[in-house]
Amino acid sequence: MFKDKIILNSINPIDIYGANDEKINLLKSHFKNIIITVRGLEIFLSGEKKEIQNFKRLFNNLVAYLHEYNELHVRDIEHFLYTKQCVDDINVDFSLIGRNGLVIKPRTINQKKMIQLSLNSDLLFVTGPAGTGKTYMAIVLAVKALREKRVKKIILTRPAIEAGENLGFLPGDLDDKLSPYMTPLYEALSDIFESKKKNNQQIEIVPLAFMRGRTLDNAFVILDEAQNTTIEQMKMFLTRMGESAQFIICGDPSQIDLPKSQKSGLVHAFSILNSIDGISFIKFGENDIIRHKLVKRIIKAYKK
Repeated sequence: MFKDKIILNSINPIDIYGANDEKINLLKSHFKNIIITVRGLEIFLSGEKKEIQNFKRLFNNLVAYLHEYNELHVRDIEHFLYTKQCVDDINVDFSLIGRNGLVIKPRTINQKKMIQLSLNSDLLFVTGPAGTGKTYMAIVLAVKALREKRVKKIILTRPAIEAGENLGFLPGDLDDKLSPYMTPLYEALSDIFESKKKNNQQIEIVPLAFMRGRTLDNAFVILDEAQNTTIEQMKMFLTRMGESAQFIICGDPSQIDLPKSQKSGLVHAFSILNSIDGISFIKFGENDIIRHKLVKRIIKAYKK
């Protein structure tokens, strides 16, 4: 039986072991062919040599992730375990300074993958449940592109009303009518810009219906709530793409509000575009949820 050990240097043990040892117990449950014994700053390993080497390789990746992001959640460990990817495989040097000096960085492995894909694709589909940061990270990418002058403007759009975009019955002018549907986009932008520094000529927030007939050049365009587009709306939106434009489409196929007789444009696009070069797809999961821990449990309950 092969034996080895790991000594924790410059790491707070609770960061790697977790409260009530939940993190190290997760690792133990995955590596069943070796005995993992924790004693203070030392982790003793015994078992098959190859399996111990695999564990140490994974452990080093977790430590590297912890050093880079100053936090390591159970969901992060689950990604390393079940996607078999390490930090080096998806190493992206990315951060953005937001409002009040806030440093915005990806918080999950899939968010890092999303960034990497966006750097290599002009058209990216991002799907997953609520709370995974899909739209927020898309807006962060758009703002970074604008600041670096890779695009001239940001355009944010979404279906204004889930089943038809009929804005006429709402009181007020166009801004008043749109406000309830565009609030999530405004909130994400407010984390990045101080209101007085936001250039309204560089940031446009419009309902999807207003995209018809336009050609979007030199723009970073984000379509949010894409699961509530019809096939015709999705086709219309995708064909607005002009020169030097980048598109990110975000949606959650589990929250389609269209009439049952209508197929989601997002679901349809996945089925017909997934083999086209230059178009990338990434699917977030429950482990990517970064809202309150109860959100993950709620989503699991509704799935059942």
